[in-house]
Amino acid sequence: MGRKLYVGNLGYNVSSANLEQLFAQHGTVQSAQVITDRDSGRSKGFGFVEMGSDDEAQAAINALNGREHDGRTLTVNEAKPKESRGGFGGGRGGRGGGYGGGGRRY
Repeated sequence: MGRKLYVGNLGYNVSSANLEQLFAQHGTVQSAQVITDRDSGRSKGFGFVEMGSDDEAQAAINALNGREHDGRTLTVNEAKPKESRGGFGGGRGGRGGGYGGGGRRY
């Protein structure tokens, strides 16, 4: 069990401060962050909370997962490490990265 939690299905007006207050009822909150769109600054409807201990994290999951907050049913579980999205480069038959062909010819 880890201390970092994923919090999904947040209302779009929930701030990081609101998230911290909600989880503080269940232990020490090390950090709370609502994820926002880089361009618009609008909430993406999910965030991450890091609790002070594994026990506090589990208590928060037990208390808040499936609970209604701001008119929405929260999803709270242990955060999973971010997986690589693939993208360009690395192990794709040499197609990633540079442009084919040789050097300049004068």
